[in-house]
Amino acid sequence: MPTLLVRNAQLLVTMDDHHREIADGGLFIRDGFIEQVGPTSALPQTADEILDLSGHIVFPGLVNTHHHFYQTLTRVVPAAQDANLFNWLTTLYPIWARLTPEAIRVSTKTALTELALSGCTTASDHLYLFPNGSKLDDEILAAREVGLRLHASRGSMSLGESKGGLPPDSVVDDEDVILKDSQRLIETYHDPAPGSFTQIVLAPCSPFSVTGDLMRESAALARQYDVHLHTHLAETEDEETFCLEKFGHRPVGYMQELGWVGEDVWFAHAVWVNADEIAVFSRHHCGVAHCPTSNMRLASGIAPVKEYLAAGVNVGLGVDGSASNDGSHLLAEVRQAMLLARVREGITGFSRSDDPTRTLMTARQALWLGTRGGAAVLGRADIGSLEVGKCADFFAVNLNRLEYAGSLHDPVSAVVFDQPVRVDYTVVGGKIVVSEGQMTTLDEGALIERHNQIASELLA
Repeated sequence: MPTLLVRNAQLLVTMDDHHREIADGGLFIRDGFIEQVGPTSALPQTADEILDLSGHIVFPGLVNTHHHFYQTLTRVVPAAQDANLFNWLTTLYPIWARLTPEAIRVSTKTALTELALSGCTTASDHLYLFPNGSKLDDEILAAREVGLRLHASRGSMSLGESKGGLPPDSVVDDEDVILKDSQRLIETYHDPAPGSFTQIVLAPCSPFSVTGDLMRESAALARQYDVHLHTHLAETEDEETFCLEKFGHRPVGYMQELGWVGEDVWFAHAVWVNADEIAVFSRHHCGVAHCPTSNMRLASGIAPVKEYLAAGVNVGLGVDGSASNDGSHLLAEVRQAMLLARVREGITGFSRSDDPTRTLMTARQALWLGTRGGAAVLGRADIGSLEVGKCADFFAVNLNRLEYAGSLHDPVSAVVFDQPVRVDYTVVGGKIVVSEGQMTTLDEGALIERHNQIASELLA
């Protein structure tokens, strides 16, 4: 079994339950799993491969809990730059209807490359429209070429405009076809074993784009096969109004009626919730994918992350689609989560508070969301921290760079507070995917060229 020795890291941040930060730290890795963690002097001195990380800080791989890879092809579309969610969607749906299987494959590689270069090692993607012969298989096979772990969500839309939904009829599918394809994908690709690189998630898109019947049937199928469920929820005030008018419930209440609560469920955004609904998430162990940049970009609001955490709700981070974020930099999302939580504190009166127990989100708490929080949301006990028995997933950043000048008295916080950077190394399952800031698994220049060609064709 191949071994990898990681040694001489200036600081190794484990994100374990003891919050260990090990100076001159290292890892001994065998067959993709961590066998030893500790100071370099306490580790074996030989291995099949040795990675010297002198001058670097090492973190567990970041976990992205919500994305739409295909949207890298429609960044900064002029007509959608200044729209709220519903108008943004109606502007982009006709463009997305022209997607092809190649467009799915290439955009998957682009998004995962961006993620890898930002320290991400596991990504969940939500693909919910399949025009012109596109399939989730296109994404899954492309992801294997890049080398990151993928939770591939078989999304769906079945409630078109003619039936009172938001999407045009041209991008919705028959519900029987959706369910049969969902079953096929689970049986073909889903791997629940520790160290899995591919897991399937069932993910009807949103309350305003699928029927209640499809939500119920998807939940039943997912629970038959023991796979997770995911959907957008409570992203905007418009959605709240839509659900009240169409279903007679607020979004969270509608999920309860459909049986869409439980530890196998996580929701993207969950911005517009009240205290009782946070308690529902806590009681049923639902997870939340917090997408701060996207929520700011679309003026959707600020998710109550501090309240979620206080209630014991698992919260991870998501970059969301690259047409509502315009990037896939997960380390930048860690920073945004910290800063936006502080904005919310300012709005709710932190500066006027005389409560000494009231605190701001710290850099380490934000990193926890991006690692342990994301792992918990996806139901993965094998990732999220650098501990014996867990996957050898980590990223490293060289601290001797301009962006960190003057802040190395606390290098952990420097990586969050200072401007986001391209990481120097990303390792997934003991395999080096990024080395000295460059991808090892693909030609970045050729990928950019083809990606831009396809994007131009979509917008022509």
